[in-house]
Amino acid sequence: MEHKLQVIFKIQKKEFVMVNKKLIRELLSESDCSHNKTKKSSCDKPKPGATSGGCAFEGAQIALFPFADVIHLVHSPATCIGASWETRQTRTSHEGVNNTVMGYTTDVNTNDVIFGGDKKLEESIEYIIKHKNPKGIFVYETCVTAMIGDDMDSVCSRMQEKHKIPIVIIHSPGFVGGKNLGSRLGGESVLHQLIGTREPEFIHPFGINLIGEYNVTGDMWQYTPLLEKIGIKIISTLAGDGRIENIQMAHRAKLNVIVCAKSLISLTRKMQEEYEIPYISISFYGRRDTSNAIRSIVNAFGNEELSARAEALIEEEEAKLELALTPYKKVLAGKKAILNTGGNKTWSIASALQDIGIDVVATSVQKATLEDKEICAQYVKILMTDPGTQQAQLIDEHNIDILLAGGRSLYTAIKKKIAFVDVNQEKKVSYGAYAGLINLAIDVCNAVNNRVFKVVGAEEPWGK
Repeated sequence: MEHKLQVIFKIQKKEFVMVNKKLIRELLSESDCSHNKTKKSSCDKPKPGATSGGCAFEGAQIALFPFADVIHLVHSPATCIGASWETRQTRTSHEGVNNTVMGYTTDVNTNDVIFGGDKKLEESIEYIIKHKNPKGIFVYETCVTAMIGDDMDSVCSRMQEKHKIPIVIIHSPGFVGGKNLGSRLGGESVLHQLIGTREPEFIHPFGINLIGEYNVTGDMWQYTPLLEKIGIKIISTLAGDGRIENIQMAHRAKLNVIVCAKSLISLTRKMQEEYEIPYISISFYGRRDTSNAIRSIVNAFGNEELSARAEALIEEEEAKLELALTPYKKVLAGKKAILNTGGNKTWSIASALQDIGIDVVATSVQKATLEDKEICAQYVKILMTDPGTQQAQLIDEHNIDILLAGGRSLYTAIKKKIAFVDVNQEKKVSYGAYAGLINLAIDVCNAVNNRVFKVVGAEEPWGK
């Protein structure tokens, strides 16, 4: 088994080393914070016996599943496919079959555990190529297949050579760590097996890659037209509305733009080292942060004409936005809210809420990086480290009107008889950029005026 962990195989003239303890330690120690570039300490080291928000396999799927033109094959028992991207409302413009809503598994059983699942994996790949004709296949290693020692690398390398399509192996068994580590393992697979394997016909002087953008409810589509309008070219995305051919050419971009810094910071750092592509981290939630994001991108290129077009667009869009928000601001003036979400949304959504006139009393920083916490403190006074117990108490103490969180917090809002808005991956409409802020204002207004929250929390008629 130790020998297997050190196997080196070639994919499209690139070498890739199978996941080993050294790589896992490296990714776990990768700093999420700009103040710590030395990778000496992580902001979210896993605790023994606990996973934070899911396992490594789930994280790898989250990072890569939005690629709609490839088949995502999970080498595992059928039950491992239960965490599907379908629940995350990702959007794609892919004109062919959308493979993100399909679940493919090799269906490893007891016999495969005893005798090995290599043959079943090979047969599954052959079937997919014959009947589905994808542009590529992503193969995910899971706990069972990692423990029985299936030689996925040899199988996939052989199948790739035979069928002349990219077959990407993601070594992401759940037991190696949490969801964030899995996202980084997915990024490593893309970096070593896809990026740099195709050359574009033309290298755009203002080309960018969007990293950590999953296009949930079409968030990406709110701001990419604005960027393209001023002359920015989207080379590739990892992975919202992504295409495998585009990510293969990602090494020819001039800038990496990180939308979710926590998950794929290791990828952008390594692309800077290997391809000399600088990176910035931004947010496209709210008026202020959207405008600042556009400025950060154009400033990275240092082109005066590009900057002038950006400023003209920002002025135009902000004027239209303020006019559209006027009726909603009247309803929301003086309303108090608590925010309970993860990542950079702990502060970016807070900023968006403040843009529509809401007083954000507290936000959760339980899953935030140290840098996110520092930014949060600039927007919100109370930072919740244990929202499970703190948010209910704060709702009572501060007479909160609105709770914005993931679906699991709905029950807290019901008990407290306050409005609730889902701002996580289960949301139904986009809150990204200028147009998304209007959607957020509408949803919050609807929630505030929805009598259901008061009715369901009321005492039963027979109990009076």
